Amino acid sequence: MPSFEAEIRQYLASQQLSFEDHCTSLRQLDFRFTDPQTQAQFSFDAKEKRQHYNLKNWPQATIPEAYLFIIDDLAARKILAFAPNSGLAVRDNLHQHYYFFSVVDLYLIPKTRVNRTIRKAVESLKGKWLIDLRHGQCCGNLPELFQAMKAYLTNRKAIFLEILECYGQYPGEDVGISGITRHPGHWDVDIRETR
Repeated sequence: MPSFEAEIRQYLASQQLSFEDHCTSLRQLDFRFTDPQTQAQFSFDAKEKRQHYNLKNWPQATIPEAYLFIIDDLAARKILAFAPNSGLAVRDNLHQHYYFFSVVDLYLIPKTRVNRTIRKAVESLKGKWLIDLRHGQCCGNLPELFQAMKAYLTNRKAIFLEILECYGQYPGEDVGISGITRHPGHWDVDIRETR
């Protein structure tokens, strides 16, 4: 099986999509492509789940191992740096699925953050996120993954500026209803006291 990065390169070339490959860069996301319909650019990191995690090494994990994925805190922050047209693509080699997380999903999903000890010349810490793959959009193949990215680009304005309720339905998260019902009189008070 080719690496996920090689598979993406081959797919982008076969679709004659304009793209940039930054897989060797420490400062860029792995890929940037241009959507031919909207001319919008989208940048994403490409990660693979190549083996099972030993849950004894990750005692804070509450996610079943089949859905557990671990990313660097720094990688997540890099995706945020390229927002709003950015995200994470994951290929789960163990279950033959692909997952797409927009930058909005990464920001909103329930997650556990931990520091992992690393030892080079001196001991230090490296931040990790323990995330649930079910919180991303599951795709059966690479074309579906790119369709998910394009759908995000198409819906980005609504996601960022128009949807009033909590965005996203993430398994295991219960978004309840709370507070008092707001009426126009409340907004009048808010405006009067803040402007």
